[in-house]
Amino acid sequence: YYRLDPHDPRLYENHAGCGNTLNLGHPRVMQLVMDSLRYWAALGVDGFRFDLATTLGRDRQGEFKADAALLQAMAQDPVLGGLKLIAEPWDLGPYGYRQGQFPQPFSMWNDRFRDCARRFWRGDEAVVPELAGRLLGSADLFEGHGRKPQAGINLITSHDGFTLRDLVSYAHRHNEANGEHNQDGHHDNLSSNEGTEGPSADRQVEARRALRQRSLLATLLLAQGVPMLLGGDELGQSQSGNNNAYCQDGPLSWYAWGEAAGGDGGAGSLLAFVRRLIELRQRLPALRRTDFLHGRERNAAGIGDVGWYRPDGGEMKAADWQDAGNRCVGLLLGHDAELVLLLVNAARTDMVFRLPKLPVEPRWQVALDSAAPDAQLAAAAGSVRVAAGALVLLEGRA
Repeated sequence: YYRLDPHDPRLYENHAGCGNTLNLGHPRVMQLVMDSLRYWAALGVDGFRFDLATTLGRDRQGEFKADAALLQAMAQDPVLGGLKLIAEPWDLGPYGYRQGQFPQPFSMWNDRFRDCARRFWRGDEAVVPELAGRLLGSADLFEGHGRKPQAGINLITSHDGFTLRDLVSYAHRHNEANGEHNQDGHHDNLSSNEGTEGPSADRQVEARRALRQRSLLATLLLAQGVPMLLGGDELGQSQSGNNNAYCQDGPLSWYAWGEAAGGDGGAGSLLAFVRRLIELRQRLPALRRTDFLHGRERNAAGIGDVGWYRPDGGEMKAADWQDAGNRCVGLLLGHDAELVLLLVNAARTDMVFRLPKLPVEPRWQVALDSAAPDAQLAAAAGSVRVAAGALVLLEGRA
């Protein structure tokens, strides 16, 4: 039932990092797995997320195959094939990173989206070109394999690593409570603490942290692809900087359900902001396209399905994409007569974005501003000020 070291069959192979690895290329092991999955599906489970899923596709020689017997069996199974099947597309074995290579109907965790969004809102240089691809569903990862944007599961945080609150509050892991001398958990979290490690009494520090949480959440919920929200992030949950809390069952890892009704600036307002993002995603089809966008389609008014703009309202040129210091960009999405304009500003100063000149001038409304989460719909004309570290969404019709 387990893979053995070919050089010393007394030892297990350990592609999963848990001491051993199931021999999923063996028909009896595959039967055990399929019977187990069908059992849970019969109880009403909506789908499965597979940890270290490259292991599922390794053949009896240990090589990953996209058409491995177990993956094919799941896909063609009349029960399992219609469920949500989500792969973490890597394991710890040789050549274990297999992003974008899992077959239909599997979707895959998009770690490239996670890392890019974290680096962008942290203020790193030369991130705008990659951010553009991530906002449009990561065609570079999935389209070449014949997949759609829904093949990518976008995420900022997960059960592994920092919570969203800790991502903006800690520059380093703090896993002392785990009993491994703070050596466990990933050391590079692409995080930033806004100048103070951990909780801060400085209201400006806390305000910047709250803004970055909202901007990260907006990036997640407004991008093409499938968003995955870590439970507790909408409540501002912290684990005190512990980025490997799987072994903790106590206040460190418990949800603070009672804080969901918090007041201004607290978890309650963050929860309301997430609800607003979800409502926008549900209401605006331009945020949920089922095909990759390349600027080739135009609506009846002559407006393209996607366009990229500088703060001065001009279209992005090659020199703009190559400017490592650029931390601002505007994304125009068109779907029939519906238009969505995303303005993102990871710079340390406010930016004034001139609205782009289009063949038909739409009536723009500011539908969301991560720097003013409680603001209601407001008309916009000519230009829009985007605060430092903020994202603004405008909607209009052509």
